[in-house]
Amino acid sequence: MSTALPLYQVDSFTDRPFAGNPAAVCLLPEARDAGWMQQVGAEMNLSETSFLVPRHDGFDLRWFTPATEVDLCGHATLAAAHVLWETKRLAADSPARFHTRSGVLTCVLRDGRIEMDFPSTPPVASSPQPGLAEALGGTPRWVGKARYDLFAEFESESVIRALKPDFKRIAELGGRGFIVTAQATTPGFDFVSRFFAPAAGVDEDPVTGSAHCCLAPFWAARLGKQEMIGYQASRRGGVIGVRTSGDRVQLIGKAVTVLAGELLA
Repeated sequence: MSTALPLYQVDSFTDRPFAGNPAAVCLLPEARDAGWMQQVGAEMNLSETSFLVPRHDGFDLRWFTPATEVDLCGHATLAAAHVLWETKRLAADSPARFHTRSGVLTCVLRDGRIEMDFPSTPPVASSPQPGLAEALGGTPRWVGKARYDLFAEFESESVIRALKPDFKRIAELGGRGFIVTAQATTPGFDFVSRFFAPAAGVDEDPVTGSAHCCLAPFWAARLGKQEMIGYQASRRGGVIGVRTSGDRVQLIGKAVTVLAGELLA
C-alpha cells in the first residue's frame, strides 16, 4: 500500500460549511509528478486541488482543476494556508509562504481572516469577439483582457445574476476563463461578479480569488476606492475583501474545513 497522505477539503471565502468554493489540499512529503497530481485533481472533481511540498523557506504550491494545471488560484491558496494554521503545521503568527508558477505568494492570519498577497492583473480594453453576446447570454458595455482571463462589465447586478451563458461557446473564446462583473446594488458590497471557465473543466466557479486580481484594480479605478468588498454571485456564493496596493492586491477571506482524511493512492 502507498504511504497515506493527509488530505483535506476546505470551503473558502465563507465562514460556514457548504458555501464559498470547495478546494482539496494534499500535503506531500516530497514532489510528485504532474501526471499523478492531475489524476488526483480529476478524482477530487473540485474546481481546484492544491498540492503542498515543504521547503526550507516555505512550501511549493501547485494547483490542478479536474482537467489541467493552472498558474494562479486564490481559493485553493486560501485553503492551503488555512490547513497549515489549523493543523499547527504553522504557528498562527507565522506567515505562509508559497512558491508558485506566479511567484511567491504570502498569506497572513489577522483577526480571524486570511490575507493573501497576490499580483494585480488589471484588464485592458479590447474589441468584443464575434459571438460574445451569444456566449455570455447578454451584451456587455465594456470588454477587456487580463493576464489569464477575458473580462466583461455589464450595466447592473441584476443582469449579472440573470446571465445564462453558453459554456461551449465560452470555451471557444480563448483564455483560461471569462469574468463578468457589475457595480453592486446589494448593500454591503461594492461589486458583484461571476466566473466561467469551461475550457479548464469548470463551467462556473463558485468563488474565484484570482479573478479578483483583475476585479480589484478595475473597480478601484472606477469607484475611487482602494478597499472594497466583492460578492461572487454563483449558486454557492462567496465574499472576498480586496485591497489594492500598486502592482499587488490583497485578497481577504475566511475558510472552513469540512473534511479531513488520507489519500491512499
